[in-house]
Order: sequence, then structure tokens, then C-alpha cells
Amino acid sequence: MTFTRRFTPALTALATVMAMGTAYAADTIKIGIPQPMTGPSTQYGDQIQAGALTAIDAINAAGGVKGKKLEAVLIDDACEPKQAVPAANRVVNSGAKFAVAHACSGTTVPAVNIYEQEGIVAITPGATSPLVTDTIKPHYFFRTIGRDDQQGPFAADYIADVLKPKSIAVLHDKQTYGSGVATQVRDALKKKNMNIVMYEGINVGDSDYSAVITKLKGVNPDLIYFGGYHAELGLLLRQAREQGMTNTFMGPEGVANRDLVAIAGPAVEGLLVTLPTDFTKMPANKEVMENFSKYKRNPNGAFTFPAYAAVQIIADTINAVGEDSAKGADYMHANAFNTAIGEVEYDAKGDLKHFEFAVFKWDKDGNFDLVEK
Repeated sequence: MTFTRRFTPALTALATVMAMGTAYAADTIKIGIPQPMTGPSTQYGDQIQAGALTAIDAINAAGGVKGKKLEAVLIDDACEPKQAVPAANRVVNSGAKFAVAHACSGTTVPAVNIYEQEGIVAITPGATSPLVTDTIKPHYFFRTIGRDDQQGPFAADYIADVLKPKSIAVLHDKQTYGSGVATQVRDALKKKNMNIVMYEGINVGDSDYSAVITKLKGVNPDLIYFGGYHAELGLLLRQAREQGMTNTFMGPEGVANRDLVAIAGPAVEGLLVTLPTDFTKMPANKEVMENFSKYKRNPNGAFTFPAYAAVQIIADTINAVGEDSAKGADYMHANAFNTAIGEVEYDAKGDLKHFEFAVFKWDKDGNFDLVEK
């Protein structure tokens, strides 16, 4: 039996559009950007998008990479570990061979395996846990942010050498990121013979931390260090101040969220936070700052410039060796890059050989100033 296919003008036009779409897709280089777009950690995703999309727009405006435009593929991982593998698989299914991947350590750790198995060059601008790169020692996965075992000792040095408290309590949220950075701070303080009077975890999502506050009041430490995110610290701060505690609080970059003030109110005053240094003030970033203005995006945030730098590194790598991700990973391990976060150079596991943290102090309105580099 013979079948005759008849093409109407409408079908012919549709086929033409589809063919054009395929041709256009082949002329772009996709970069997967899985990050939290929903949930309580959305701000971290906003920062990653601001940095990555601004870099993509600037590179495309300058002609793209090897004659092709960069194309962002935005994917929501909600900063949820259970969504890590599905989000990473969506990067794979999009056809992207490069990614600016994830903000949260708990999401990043399980996702790394997918990028390794599929040969996708991925750079996290936000995940600081050593487990990200220590677990499987990846070849395709990199960072543009320091590890907790860089941030923790930096915080401990500031505590011991500048604050010089007589006693310290270390709290954490029992999660990959929070407990990891808290452990690094505790261990570094022990090496400095500092007096740690309490080390304890709290439960994420609790609304009443009166039990742990009672314990804190019992030991009355000069400094309370919290490893975790803003939601739990906000409640701790507010409830501690309501119970008359005036102790100094300190935390890592995960607590630096604009919603912290909404939760804690004026109790944030005096909070100390370790963050990436203020890259907006670097003279070499004058053009980068102009790009943020041009594309009307906010340059502030712990992960914004690391995300911008991640796109720069991907673009420089493709310019050097093409779109073959295996060659790209080899090139990234072997070369240094000039980026928005300064010179970037990687070790064998894809970790930065150097990253600059700084200490910032909050006022009652949630504004903060640099106090120590």
C-alpha cells in the first residue's frame, strides 16, 4: 500500500520554523543554571542569576564565543537535596555541556555525580562544603567560591585575634553546609586553645528555640557562632534578644539573606558575618560594574560575582579549546583565569587555590559594612 503525504501551507511553514529553531539552537552554547528559584533560599538563586546572566549578556554583546551566543538554561533546584539529581538531569537533557551549578551544598553533593558521569563541566558559585569535591574527587566539577575549611579558619582567626572572647558557643543546623562550617570553626578555635563551652545542633524548621537559649544563658558565652542559614539564625537572634541576651552572634555567608531582618528585626544589630570580599570595590571590576548597570541587575550578594566569574571561565575555556567538555576540564585544571573575583587557579579536585573572605558587621536595618579583610 502506498501512502501519499500532503503538506498544507501551514504544515510547511511549521516545518520551516522548526528547522530554523534547530539551526538557531546549534548556533548557541547552552549553559545550565540550576539554582533555587522557589523556596526560602530563592535569594541565593537570584544572586547566581544576576551574576551569570549579566556575564552572558556582556559576552554575547561582544560577539559571543567563537561566533556563537551563550544561552542560559534556568532550572529550579529549590535548594532541596531531593531535587538535586532531577535538576542535574535537566541540565543533561537540555543538551548543555557546561553549567553554573547550584548554590547550596546539600544540593550540590549528590548532583556532582551526574555531572561527572555525563562529562558536563560545572562550576558552583555557592557550595562551600568540602564534601562537594572530597567525596568523589571530581574532574569536571569546579568552584568559584572558597571551601568551609578556608572560611572556617578565617573566621576562627578573626574570633581569636580580634574579638578575643573568653568563651564561645558553636551552634549549627545539623545540615551538610551548617554543620560543616561550624565544625571547621570549632576545630580551628580548638587549635588556638580557645574556650568552647558549648557545641550543639538545632532542628531546621523549629519555631521555638527557647530550650537552646536556656542552655546558652546557662553558659553565657561572649560569642555565639552559628553555622547554617538565615531562617534559623533569625529566630535565634530575635528570641535570644527577647530573653535579654546581649551576646555577640557570628555566622557564615549562608545567613546573609535580606529576609534575615524580616525575621529577626533590629536584633540583627551587631551580627558579624564572613562573606566573600566586596568584589564591587575592586578597581579591575569597573567594566563589570558597568555591565550590571547596563543590564539593570543587582551586583550585590555573596554569590553574584562568583557566578559572573564562572561564566567568564567557561567562555575563556571554550575560546581556548572549543566545546569538548573533556578538553575543557583538562584546560581548566591546567590554567589560570583573570575573572571578576580576581585570578582563579584550580587544584586537582577543582577547588580554588585561594579565595578571599572578609568580615562584615550588620546594623539594625540590615545594612552591613566591612570590618576585616
